Amino acid sequence: MTTYAIGDVQGCYDELQALLDEVKFDFRQDTLWITGDLVNRGPRSLEVLRFIKSLGECAVTVLGNHDLHLLAVAYGHEPPKKGDTLASILEAPDRDELLDWLRMRPLIHYDESRHLSLVHAGIAPQWTLQEALAYAHEAETALRADTFNDFLMNMYGNQPEQWSPELKNWDRLRFIVNCFTRLRYVNGNGRLKLKVKGAPGSQPKGCLPWFQAPQRQTQNDKILFGHWSTLGFYNADNVVGLDGGCIWGGKLTAINIDTLVSSAETVPICVPCQQRRTPGEP
Repeated sequence: MTTYAIGDVQGCYDELQALLDEVKFDFRQDTLWITGDLVNRGPRSLEVLRFIKSLGECAVTVLGNHDLHLLAVAYGHEPPKKGDTLASILEAPDRDELLDWLRMRPLIHYDESRHLSLVHAGIAPQWTLQEALAYAHEAETALRADTFNDFLMNMYGNQPEQWSPELKNWDRLRFIVNCFTRLRYVNGNGRLKLKVKGAPGSQPKGCLPWFQAPQRQTQNDKILFGHWSTLGFYNADNVVGLDGGCIWGGKLTAINIDTLVSSAETVPICVPCQQRRTPGEP
């Protein structure tokens, strides 16, 4: 029995199947962890969503910003963007079943036996792991409630940038969601810099990757994440970045989690991806 973690798929169903063939994935005994962004930009988002859902307990996926975007579009709270490839899901006969399943996915997955966490983007530097789990639960509860449309209507925006336990209502939930699904950079005080998106080294002065923030409370907690295609595979600072930029013509990347836990070194398993977006496109 082997557990594999895979970076952002974004509708690249063929590459996902090629990667599973490469690792000889056996759904009868193996498990997948996926960093979120199952859908959008790639050509076969519907097939990816159906396939991961069909794996049941063999697959763990956290919510990414594109997954939340699908929900917001589907329920009429956000217009489709120019580069979206979500129509096949929105027009599918099993649309409602798929959307309900997606809405129940977590923002963070924590494996206590491995002391290993999975998120899409990042964790606020001010949070301990236990706090991150609790705050994720707050947002997950709002998204899973019968009033989830209120959540989707209020989740967008870059404010507030700074965490405070005193944050309330939508400001609080928006900050939580932004950390788990959009975070790349912070400043030295842990303030979110959501508009900064380039590779490390290209950022403005005073910005640094969230996982290199001074006094990061999760420095001793191993975290797997995606979202950051210009970062690529990254294994340092007690984090592992798995977004190989598949949609941009990079690679779909996996690691063997069991090897990661038992050894400081892990070798990524990759398949090449057809380029479907160029930098600057939506």
